[in-house]
This record gives sequence, C-alpha cells and structure tokens, in this order.
Amino acid sequence: MIVVTRTPLRISFFGGGTDLPDFYEHDYGAVLSTAIDKYVYVTVKKHGELFDEAYRLNYFKTELVQDLEDIRNDISREALRLLQVEKPLYMSTIGDVPSGAGLGSSSAYAVGLINALCTLKSARVTPGELADMACHIEIDVLKKPIGRQDQSSAAFGGCNYIRFLPGGHTTITPVAFGRAKLEDLFAHFQLFWTGITRDADSVLREQRANIEKSFKDLLHMRNMADEAANMLRQGRMDAQTFGEMLDESWRRKRKLASNISNTAIDEIYERARRAGAYGGKLCGAGAGGFLLFCVAPERQEAVRSSLAELREVEFHYEPAGSVVLYPTTQHHRTFLLWRAAVDNTVAPAAVAVESPSAAPTAPAP
Repeated sequence: MIVVTRTPLRISFFGGGTDLPDFYEHDYGAVLSTAIDKYVYVTVKKHGELFDEAYRLNYFKTELVQDLEDIRNDISREALRLLQVEKPLYMSTIGDVPSGAGLGSSSAYAVGLINALCTLKSARVTPGELADMACHIEIDVLKKPIGRQDQSSAAFGGCNYIRFLPGGHTTITPVAFGRAKLEDLFAHFQLFWTGITRDADSVLREQRANIEKSFKDLLHMRNMADEAANMLRQGRMDAQTFGEMLDESWRRKRKLASNISNTAIDEIYERARRAGAYGGKLCGAGAGGFLLFCVAPERQEAVRSSLAELREVEFHYEPAGSVVLYPTTQHHRTFLLWRAAVDNTVAPAAVAVESPSAAPTAPAP
C-alpha cells in the first residue's frame, strides 16, 4: 500500500507570538491566519523486500538506516515512535517552497506525515487529532520554541480565528465572510520571496525571552486578531483597512526581538509602501522568508516594479487542510465538503483541539 498526503502552508495575518505558552499561560492568545495553495507532499509505503535498510527517508537529504534511533530527521523519528509503525518503511517528502521560508512548512510536514502514517495503518484520524499529535511531537518531545498555530492551520485549512488557552487548549473557528469577499481580499495580496531562509528557532527563543517586557505589544497584537476576525465576519473589513492593520502589527512585531527584521528587509518594505502598498509583513518568525503586502490591484504593477530584484509568488486561498490524495477515502471527501460549506456559513462553530501535556495516544485502526 502507498499513501500520499498533501498539506497546505499558511500565512498568519495577526496575533503571531501570542500562540507561545509564555504568553497564553498568562492571557489567552489569538491568531488570524489562512491556509494557502502551497503544499508539503508526503509519500509513505512499505519498503521493498530487496532493500537492505529498514528505513529509507528522502527529503533534502537521504537517510538509509536500520534502527529508529539512528534517524536524524527528528520529526520523522518521533512520528514513527509515537505511531509505532512497523518497518521496513519508505518515506519521501517534497514542498512547493523552501523550508525556513516563514510559511509553517515544518508543522505542515509533521501534520502531513502523521496523516500518511495513520492512513498506512488504516487508522482514522480527525484534523484535531492531527494538530494535537503534531504539537506533541514538535513542542513536548522535541522542545522546539514554537507556538501552536501552524499545526492547526495545516490540519484544518481555510481561514481561521485560532484561540490559545492555558494548558495548551486550542479552539479553531472558521472565519466565514462569503466567497466573493474572500476572493476580493486575496486579490489585494502580493507575496515576494526575499531569497533568505533561516532557522526560526533562534528568532523565537529571543522573542520568548522578551515576552515579559513586550507583553503590552503582544496584547495589542492579540486584540488586532480579535478585531480583524470580527470585522471580517460582520462584513465591515475593506482591503485598505486590512493593509493598514497589517502595517501597524508589523511595526509592533519588529520590536519583539532584535533579529526579526534588518535594514535590508526594512528598506524593501518601505519601497513597497512608497509604491502604494497599504501595508504588509514578513511572514513567520522573521529574519527572512516571504514578504506579504496588501495592495490595491491598480497599484500592484508599481509595487512589483519597485521590488524588481525579488521574485513574486502567486498564491490563492486553500479551503482544505491535510488530505490524503491517494488512496482517496470517503472520510476525506466528507471533510472537503464540510470545509467548502463553512466558507459560506454566517456563524460557524468553533472546533476544540485538546493539547494537554500528556502524550496523545496513537489512533486505533
């Protein structure tokens, strides 16, 4: 049996940094983010009997190993340990954008791999369980200094208001404001690749160390996520207001750590603003990756020309979270239909993702 999953990357608009436990254990955190049509693809299958190695992993490196403990890809190793998948096993992954680009690729890989391994074991798993297990591996086991937003976005897809509560409890509320308005908002976005990849851990470690002194800024950024989600739901948000809010949030975020931005990125950002962008932000933790701008369609060529040395990347809204492309299942078809319906719902219900400190149990077949 062979399994192929596709898991979306994300763009976080408001509230980034408030999904860290150093913040939400003192006051709830909140993020407004969306999945986009850039993906991580994971393939898993039982390894052929004529190969000598017990595990073969193909990503930007190739690993041929006999023992689980020898696997150097930490997410792969811990996912296999958690789900107790029998060897021999072949695993391969490829993404639409480089890792370290600020679009949540690490968590998307974790979610997509867990989804693939569960499917290989014929175990049915919900998006909430996918997010929970990915958080457990990345945060509890591997002690990565990251938050909990990326796993939820990768598992559920769509545009969501995600709330983080003490104890690691998370709720995901789809932000439904009509397909036409959603498409109009996305028509105002431009995404530019800086060419800089980075390890987000160092940025996030400094940000976490600074949370006490930057608490007021984080509170304001959290409140902006609340406000933007409410304005979208109520039909009161226009693209210019959205862009100006992005600008304010970005200027606050730059103060959270010394390495979130630099003079080169600041200069690029100001060039885009002078060319007509309402506002924007550096995606992810900072220090490189993608720059997102909100720009009126008639000004987009001017912004594009002002940033001629950068590569623009076209993207669109992605309604679905991690899905099994092969073999197709009725469970995933049902989830896709639910998500499509949600995008046109006036008041969708929140979905709880329980992420306690105790290790989640592997789903039963």
